[in-house]
Amino acid sequence: MSSWTRWHGPATARLWGFCWLVMGFWRSALACPTSCKCSASRIWCSDPSPGIMAFPRLEANSADLENITEIYIANQKRLEIINEDDVEAYVGLKNLTIVDSGLKFVAHKAFLKNTNLQHINFTRNKLTSLSRKHFRHLDLSELILVGNPFTCSCDIMWIKTLQETKSSPETQDLYCLNESSKNIPLANLQIPNCGLPSANLAAPNLTVEEGKSVTLSCSVAGDPVPNLYWDVGNLVSKHMNETSHTQGSLRITNISSDDSGKQISCVAENLVGEDQDSVNLTVHFAPTITFLESPTSDHHWCIPFTVKGNPKPALQWFYNGAILNESKYICTKIHVTNHTEYHGCLQLDNPTHMNNGDYKLVAKNEYGKDEKQISAHFMGWPGIDDGTNPNYPDVIYEDYGTAANDIGDTTNRSNNIPSTDVADNTGREHLSVYAVVVIASVVGFCLLVMLFLLKLARHSKFGMKGRIQIS
Repeated sequence: MSSWTRWHGPATARLWGFCWLVMGFWRSALACPTSCKCSASRIWCSDPSPGIMAFPRLEANSADLENITEIYIANQKRLEIINEDDVEAYVGLKNLTIVDSGLKFVAHKAFLKNTNLQHINFTRNKLTSLSRKHFRHLDLSELILVGNPFTCSCDIMWIKTLQETKSSPETQDLYCLNESSKNIPLANLQIPNCGLPSANLAAPNLTVEEGKSVTLSCSVAGDPVPNLYWDVGNLVSKHMNETSHTQGSLRITNISSDDSGKQISCVAENLVGEDQDSVNLTVHFAPTITFLESPTSDHHWCIPFTVKGNPKPALQWFYNGAILNESKYICTKIHVTNHTEYHGCLQLDNPTHMNNGDYKLVAKNEYGKDEKQISAHFMGWPGIDDGTNPNYPDVIYEDYGTAANDIGDTTNRSNNIPSTDVADNTGREHLSVYAVVVIASVVGFCLLVMLFLLKLARHSKFGMKGRIQIS
């Protein structure tokens, strides 16, 4: 019994816990490269002996690589190359520092998957050239390249252009070696036939009708000769492009209304940088009522709707088949406008049973029209039902506030449809009648009680007569 206690007591539990902790550190040490230290979010390699010869990689199953946000490397003279697949696993990487090391070459696609990179510091390495293609897809806030023996060529002119165009007032003292091995300030570098390209988009009127087609033409120029490509973003419509040297065309067919307002760009790119020319696509199409629901009550009663159309559609409401007369008590409100989409409601102030019925919305522009209808039940008739109706469920609709109708005036006063102010007066008349009836009933009841008491008192008075005895 004593032996079992000695091997299974609290002291043994603490010993096992310590062993697991040691094994955890040991596994972490195995995962982290020699001359480096690793944590859950950081890798730093600054010990020159024995040093590292390749970019530090953690074992794929040893840690969550996505959590690494910073890699710091210093004093690694044997580290010369960053290959295409060295950094791709660190998709959460934000800060990369390689200083006082032997870095000579960075693969063009080395940072293709590191879209979160914000700061890169390659100070005092052995870089003689560096392409802008490494960084064109990144939104860098800092790129430090001081202390590298760049060769004076067109390949590094983009760095000079970057220095001249960036908004930061701080500039780096960058130099390059010319053919005579003389250091020249990069700011003074002049290379013949090495400049920014230009793009010119010869676009027709890009206001087109839905379902039609359009063709855009673009030309680019520059030395070195630039490449031409199209940036169409998330264009929904079917499109195809043709490029021949410095000329290109983009044909968009069966244009969708969903593409109205989108930007299309022609881009020219060479070693030094890029230029682009852009146009906005406007699509005209017939209105569509995409949403119309039963009324809901918030600050006011509201029949919510959503209408799409370009140009702006005119809106008209019908009540029980007749044109609805809008007023300050019943009116159309547009709360949110999103380019060609309009969100709003038919707003009713204090509607009663007089406003129950069928409401139809008609949206119309020069390309066509659309209509939808719903039935509205605000309350029951007085004295007949309590106003509840299972056919009209509550629908939640967000009230964005009261804004002016920016689609157009929908008021038409050609027909006398009951508005909520007339219904309100009718309700007040009913209440007045009920009040008179109740008061008359109470007064009549009181009179009857008084008459009964008077009659009872009279009988009691005559009943007191009797014989008087004298003793």
